Amino acid sequence: MREEQGWGVSEHRSEERSEGRDERLREEQGWGVSEHRSEGRDERGRAVSEAPVRLTAFVSGQVQGVGFRWWTRCRALELGLAGQAANLPDGRVQVDAEGPRRDCERLVELLRGGATPGTVDGVDSRFGPAEGGFTGFVER
Repeated sequence: MREEQGWGVSEHRSEERSEGRDERLREEQGWGVSEHRSEGRDERGRAVSEAPVRLTAFVSGQVQGVGFRWWTRCRALELGLAGQAANLPDGRVQVDAEGPRRDCERLVELLRGGATPGTVDGVDSRFGPAEGGFTGFVER
């Protein structure tokens, strides 16, 4: 009865269309083979976005005495980063974090994102080679 109503054939065609659409979406979004070719590799063969880097960010605004360092520590630990957040005498907070570049970039996005305690007026960030020396993420 299912074949008489065309169930078997249409389900198969629908699956083929769905698989083709999924494949096109993956290619458009940079997944699969094209992702592998377009990413650079470090000396250990890791994707550059996965290679550890050191992020140094200076966060200005009303960011001291409002739980900002604690919030930053929580976000960094959620991302698997190691480092520190420290108050500076001029009222800024310095954030040093190490881990995969994409995770450090995500932390910068969160610092700029508007959901932080206090008020962030600006985030000046730069990336360099990982130096090591951090265990966990601490507030200083």
